[in-house]
Amino acid sequence: MLALAACGQRGSREAGTDGGLPVGRGGQGLGGTCAGQQSFLIGSGIHDITGPAAEVGMMGYVQLEQQTAGIHQRLRSRAFVIASPCNGKRVVFVSADLGMVFQGVKQEVVRRLKATFGPLYSDDNVLLSATHTHSGPGGYSHYALYNLSTFGFEPKNFEVIVQGIYQSIVRAHEHLAPGHITLAAGNLLDASRNRSPEAYHLNPPEERARYAYDTDKRMTLLRFTKEPGVEVGLINWFAVHTTSMGQENRYISGDNKGYASYLFEKEKGTRYDATGDTFVAAFAQANEGDVTPNIFGGEDGGGRDDFESTALSGHKQYERAASLYASATTPLTGGVDYRHVYVKMDDVEVWSAFTGGPPAHTCTAAFGISMLSGAEDGPGVGGGEGATCAAIHDLWSAFTCTTTTTACQAEKPIVLEMGAMKPFPWSPEVLPLQLVTLGNVALVAVPFELTTMAGRRLRETVRAHLEPAGVTEVIIAGLSNAYSGYVATREEYARQDYEGASTHFGPWTLAALQQEFDALARALREGSPVPPGPTPRDLCQQQSRLRPGVLLDDKPLWARFGDVFSDARASYARGETVRVTFWGGHPKNDPRPQGTFLRVQRRAGLLWEDVAYDWDWETKYTWRRSYCMPTLACSHVIIEWAIPSDAVPGTYRIVHEGDWKSGWDGRVRPYRGTSRTFTVK
Repeated sequence: MLALAACGQRGSREAGTDGGLPVGRGGQGLGGTCAGQQSFLIGSGIHDITGPAAEVGMMGYVQLEQQTAGIHQRLRSRAFVIASPCNGKRVVFVSADLGMVFQGVKQEVVRRLKATFGPLYSDDNVLLSATHTHSGPGGYSHYALYNLSTFGFEPKNFEVIVQGIYQSIVRAHEHLAPGHITLAAGNLLDASRNRSPEAYHLNPPEERARYAYDTDKRMTLLRFTKEPGVEVGLINWFAVHTTSMGQENRYISGDNKGYASYLFEKEKGTRYDATGDTFVAAFAQANEGDVTPNIFGGEDGGGRDDFESTALSGHKQYERAASLYASATTPLTGGVDYRHVYVKMDDVEVWSAFTGGPPAHTCTAAFGISMLSGAEDGPGVGGGEGATCAAIHDLWSAFTCTTTTTACQAEKPIVLEMGAMKPFPWSPEVLPLQLVTLGNVALVAVPFELTTMAGRRLRETVRAHLEPAGVTEVIIAGLSNAYSGYVATREEYARQDYEGASTHFGPWTLAALQQEFDALARALREGSPVPPGPTPRDLCQQQSRLRPGVLLDDKPLWARFGDVFSDARASYARGETVRVTFWGGHPKNDPRPQGTFLRVQRRAGLLWEDVAYDWDWETKYTWRRSYCMPTLACSHVIIEWAIPSDAVPGTYRIVHEGDWKSGWDGRVRPYRGTSRTFTVK
C-alpha cells in the first residue's frame, strides 16, 4: 500500500480572517431575518487542476488504451464563496473541470479548509461539482471501480486536484466583498439531445406531456457583481454531457463546458496566472444523465473532428450565457442556508408515499451489462447498448462475462456487484446529499448523474416545500461531493439502457433520493437541524499503485534537454500551423500547475511578449516517447500553434518549458528550449 503525503496535510495558507462574518449556526427557516434582503458578500477564485499530461488513464470512457498524451486546454477549479450578512451563513460552490468529484477529494479539500479556517467551512456548506469532462487524467478516486482504467491510484493527480480546488476556495474567500447577485434564465435549443429516447418514452405520457422537450433546455445563470459595479463572475447550469471529445482523444481538455468558460473568461480578460481578483465563469453541470451534445446521433456533434464539435457545442453555451449575462437584472433576495446529510444508499427503506405502491428498498451497489456496453456517444466493450455476454466476448475475448439477477435489482442483468467487494466496496455507498439556498435559488446537490426526468421529479419534490417559502428556481447540481453512478426513473430503469444499468442502488434509487430530499427541504424551510447520518469511510491510506512513476529521462548524447529536433519554417501566413519538436522530459515529473509547457512569443522591440500558452485553444502540447539507446527513455515534445486569423504580423518564436529527471540522483530539474524565429504575414 502507498501511504500518501497528500492525505491529511495542511493547506498552504495558515488560518486567516473569516471575511467579516461569524460562522452561521442557527436558522429561522427560509425568510426570517433575511426576507427581502439583496445584500451578499461574494468572492470568486480560480486555480489550475491539470494533472499529468502523459501516460495516465483518462477518466470517463473507461478505455484502457485512452492515456493522456498532451494538453489542448488546461483544467480549472472555479470557486465562489457567497455569504449572507443577515444570518451570518456562507456557502462555497465549486465547478471543477473533472470527470467526477470523488469522495476522497471532498474529504481532503474540507480537511485542508478546516486546517486553515477552523470551523468556517465544512461538509455542510462546501459544494464541489464536476463539469464531467471525459478528457482529464484519472486515478484520483479512493474506490477501486474508478481506478481500474488507470491501473490504480495516481497520487500526483490527486494532489494537483485537491490543492487546486483548495486554492481556488482560498482565493474566493480572500476576495469576499459586498455585492449583489442577479438572475436570468432561458432556453438553449440546439445544443443537446436525449441519447436514450426509448427509455425516456417509458415515463407516463401525462408526465411527458408537461414538458416540451425530452431534455431540459433551460440554462439558469447567476451574475455576481461587487459594489460599486465590479464584475466578479458567473455560474450557469445547463444539462449536457461533456463528451464532444470522443474516446479516441488523448489531449487533456475541459471539453465543451471548459471551452465555454475559456471563451467567456477571455472576453473578460481573466488572468489565470494571477493571484489577485479576476473574473471567473463557471459553466456547471445539471441533470445530464441521458443528455448528449452529439446532436446528430452517435458521436456526431456536427464538426469534422472532436475539436470542431467541442468548439461548436462550447460556443453555443457561451453565446447563450452571454445573452443571459447581459439581461440578468432580477436580484436574488433572501439569505444563504444549507442542509447536508450522509445516507447509506444501499440500505434505504423507501416509503410508499415515494414508490407510488408498496414500500421498497434500495440494493447493494451493482451495475448491469449495458453499462459495460456503453452509451451511444461512448461505446464500451460491447459496442453499444443492448449487448450480451456473447457479443462482449466476441469483441474482447479476455473479458469473462457472466450475469446474474436478484429480486432487489429487478430487471438488471448484473455483471458486477461492486458493493459486495471485500475488504471495501469498489464504489461508495455512504453518500452526501446537500441542499443549498442562495436567496430564492435552491441547489440540489447529488453525487449522481440524473436523467432528465429523474431530475425533474427531484426538483418538484424540493420545490413543493421551498416554493411557498419564496424559492423560485430549483436547480440540480449534478456530480457533486462524491460519485456513485447514475439515477434513472423506475420506468427508465426497466428498459436497462446504459443509464438504468448504471443506476447502482436499484430501481427505487430515485424514490429514495426524493424521500431524503423531502426531509432536507422540510428542515430547511422550518429552520430545523438534520442528523449528520453515518460517517463515510476514509480510504486515503489504503491506496495502491500498479504503474510506476518516471524512473529517468534520457536524450541522445549530442543533445540537451530543450534542444530542437524539428524546427519551425522561416515564415507563415495566418491560418497555418507552426509545429516544433523538442527533445524533452516526461510531463509526469511536474504537471506545472499554474504554469505552462509552452509559450508563443512575439518580439516587441528588444523584448519578447507572450501571446499564447498551453491553455489556449489554438495551441497543442503533445508528448511522445522516442526510443533512443541505451535507456529507451527519451521524449519528444511537439508544440503546435494554429495561427489565428487576427494574429498581429511580426516576428515570433515557440518556447517549450519542462522538467527532466536524472537517473543518477533522482532529482527533477527544469529546462527550456526555443525555436528559431519566424515571421507571421
